[in-house]
Amino acid sequence: MTSRSTTTTARTSPEARAVARTQTLIKGENGTGTVRRTTLPGGLRIVTDTLPSVRSATFGIWAHVGSRDETPSLNGATHYLEHLLFKGTNRRSALDISAALDAVGGEMNAFTAKEYTCYYARVLDTDLPLAIDVVCDMLTGSLILQEDVDVERGAILEEIAMTEDDPGDCVHDLFAHTMFGDNPLGRPVLGTVDTVNALTADRIRRFYRRHYDPTHLVVAAAGNVDHNKVVRQVRAAFEKAGALRDHAAQPIAPRDGRRTIRTAGRVELIGRRTEQAHLVLGMPGLARTDDRRWALGVLNTALGGGMSSRLFQEVREKRGLAYSVYSYTSGFADCGLFGVYAGCRPSQVHDVLKICRDELDHIAEHGLSDEEIGRAVGQLRGSTVLGLEDTGALMNRIGKSELCWGEQMSVDDMLARIASVTPDDVRSVARDILGRRPSLSVIGPLKDKQASRLHDAVA
Repeated sequence: MTSRSTTTTARTSPEARAVARTQTLIKGENGTGTVRRTTLPGGLRIVTDTLPSVRSATFGIWAHVGSRDETPSLNGATHYLEHLLFKGTNRRSALDISAALDAVGGEMNAFTAKEYTCYYARVLDTDLPLAIDVVCDMLTGSLILQEDVDVERGAILEEIAMTEDDPGDCVHDLFAHTMFGDNPLGRPVLGTVDTVNALTADRIRRFYRRHYDPTHLVVAAAGNVDHNKVVRQVRAAFEKAGALRDHAAQPIAPRDGRRTIRTAGRVELIGRRTEQAHLVLGMPGLARTDDRRWALGVLNTALGGGMSSRLFQEVREKRGLAYSVYSYTSGFADCGLFGVYAGCRPSQVHDVLKICRDELDHIAEHGLSDEEIGRAVGQLRGSTVLGLEDTGALMNRIGKSELCWGEQMSVDDMLARIASVTPDDVRSVARDILGRRPSLSVIGPLKDKQASRLHDAVA
């Protein structure tokens, strides 16, 4: 990633002025698209992306903690904590938190992933100070009371049950387990019924204190925002909570991974009474820092990223064997996944699997045509820009970039990296990724004879 920076002194208290740093990471035109970062004493980073032409703003706080940071007995703690931070602080009850944003027509939510967690609010630009105060209060002043833990446990168990009732969603959790096994990356983000039932307020509170100090947090705001005002308001909120006491603390570095063990040729099947069989066929992918990820993105788009893609044409358009079929990539700090998903009638699962396997093998050996690659480059460039057309997407981009890479990349630089991908780059990454022995995960009403054939299909 690239970043261009100039350093100035942020407007802070005399005690902090010597160590606060503000940088312009991306210089936009006429103020639009300017990305700036301020690092406060105490290690809190604040990044903003200014877009004066809109009347909204999205404010988020990213925490450098995900389900990957959990021990087996703590599986689900990160997601549990996400719920609990909405349950109340010393200053606000759960109703106060939700009512504050509802009263101004704002939206507030959060999500937990395997390597990070994000809490965010989208509001009118004039209501940004309110969003900042509420979200910062949640992150710094959560009470995590036993009664709230008990109440929210039921909601989380229902969320687990809802996921289990959706095999098209559940099969991706199964595939992670197929690839990574009993490893933090292979466990479900939500946890299991047993681990969620075993979590106590004390254990979650300790987890909160360990992972939610300012050095582990990135504040991100995008839209019609003024960087200096955001910095002052965030600093005031954190100082009010006493969260910036250690002025010598520095932000933690981006995650470098733990050399996760990846497997090949494994098959995991879950028999379930469903109308469709849901399958994921895949193999190890690339870490998110791998320079080949741009070529892999083009390959993924051409293989299963749209209606003109190989898989869509072969499985759905020509044969009508599935309604939904696509490929995807997931990149982590030290490893990644490449997968092909399809949902089909149980009687067709072997035909669908054979077509997908044949396409992967053929592309690994012979590559894609220049026409397919050119079309995928154009599609990926267009979807990249269209996906950044709202303040929420912009906030996600700068927040995740700061947390995961420690630097920013402009949209123009991203488009240039995609455009620079050559057919040889795509063919090379196809050989490296698709040439590996795949693993398979399937959920559906499978008979014993079918299960045996599915094991043979990845041999």
